[in-house]
Amino acid sequence: MTTRPPVPAPSTTDPATSTGSTAAPADSGLQAGLKNRHLSMIAIGGVIGAGLFVGSGSGIAAAGPGILVSYALVGVLVVLVMRMLGEMAAANPTSGSFSAYADRALGRWAGFTIGWLYWFFWVVVLAVEATAGAKILAGWIPAVPQWGWALIVMVVLTASNLVSVSSYGEFEFWFAGIKVVAIAAFIVLGGLAIFGLLPGSDHPASGFSNLTAHGGFLPNGPGAILTGVLMVVFSFMGSEIVTLAAGESEDPRGAVTKATNSVIWRIAVFYLGSILIVVSLLRWDDPAILKDGSYVAALSSIGIPHASQIMNAIVLTSVLSCLNSGLYTASRMAFSLGRRSDAPAGFGHTTNRGVPRTAILASVVFGFVAVAFNYLWPDTVFQFLLNSSGAIALFVWLVICFSQLRLRKIIQRESPEKLIVRMWLYPYLTWATIALITFVLGYMLTDTADGGGRDQVVLSTLVAVGVVVVALIRARLGRTRHSVTSS
Repeated sequence: MTTRPPVPAPSTTDPATSTGSTAAPADSGLQAGLKNRHLSMIAIGGVIGAGLFVGSGSGIAAAGPGILVSYALVGVLVVLVMRMLGEMAAANPTSGSFSAYADRALGRWAGFTIGWLYWFFWVVVLAVEATAGAKILAGWIPAVPQWGWALIVMVVLTASNLVSVSSYGEFEFWFAGIKVVAIAAFIVLGGLAIFGLLPGSDHPASGFSNLTAHGGFLPNGPGAILTGVLMVVFSFMGSEIVTLAAGESEDPRGAVTKATNSVIWRIAVFYLGSILIVVSLLRWDDPAILKDGSYVAALSSIGIPHASQIMNAIVLTSVLSCLNSGLYTASRMAFSLGRRSDAPAGFGHTTNRGVPRTAILASVVFGFVAVAFNYLWPDTVFQFLLNSSGAIALFVWLVICFSQLRLRKIIQRESPEKLIVRMWLYPYLTWATIALITFVLGYMLTDTADGGGRDQVVLSTLVAVGVVVVALIRARLGRTRHSVTSS
């Protein structure tokens, strides 16, 4: 068993290993400002990213109706990873989530590495989403330049995060609520149209014939399913946010347990359900899917007026939600690293309202820099940032798996009553998940397109190796200083 060495911290209890509290640890400086309704919507909204609305068209064009299998495979993967993370988070809720668990289970180098990689991933996402939102807003109000809109949305959401955690929760509650209502309405309207029951729609009552009528369910062959997996896997990133947010809720263990148990139906309804509607309403090779986007094309096919503008508004909401959560997530990971002396000490300090102001500002500054790179050098510097963070989501999932393998034994030995959530068929399903993630990473290496899977895996691995080297050097220097002071 590898456990992290004692580290000086500004608190007397390590939040990564604390076992008694059911609310935000009093000595962490954070406050339990998130209500149960906030956590519920954060859990639901976390699996509905803008990538579902924007990126699904490419997956459908590549795999045909078989994209449903791609989504199902990735969905199973996410369910298993969330089950493992839920087991650890329900036992020990902490703002550092899987970084803190890796710290204890695998060693301090692992918590340091995955924490900084995850922070890096989300600050790059900030730039991507700010630019996407600015593009939509500039199309509506062109008097304000696109860079101006990016600046505005970043400033507004930074301000909301700086006020209090409940402010973040309230924003996310409404953002996620709009996404949920939009997808639910889409599924209901599309389902009625498929069977000819939607009043005023001239869409033919095709049932589910489009799933097999145009070249079969797998028109491009079984291999296209794996191509689809690569296209959709990253749209699921964000489901783990609830385990970070739970540390600032009224009932962290209850929130994590509820979110973990409900992840199956959330993925089944929002991803598989909505994509099933799209490929049932339209031929998979309909040019409108790529030209207009899968959801806009589906809405237009059943006669919904102004479908593109409606979808733009929904996508904008998703983008703002992702920005809001990305800033929150990056700042809480930076805060946790600061508390564990793996980041500047200022990152681990909070205001009297329980807000880690320095961690938020540091995260948003890097986000602003990345936005500038996107406008100044989109095909060089910013493309490098995108590629070097592209595979980090899979690295995070791998670390969660290995951490759960070790922590399960520690929890069973030290506090078995805390195993409120248990991973199914432990350890066999954990090892199966590790094998599946490793296979996906290996298959990405076969994607040789510019900026494709190979570039992402190689560059992300190089960045990860660099962070590991820094972690090992810090550990060696720490041991040297300790031996000097001891002597």
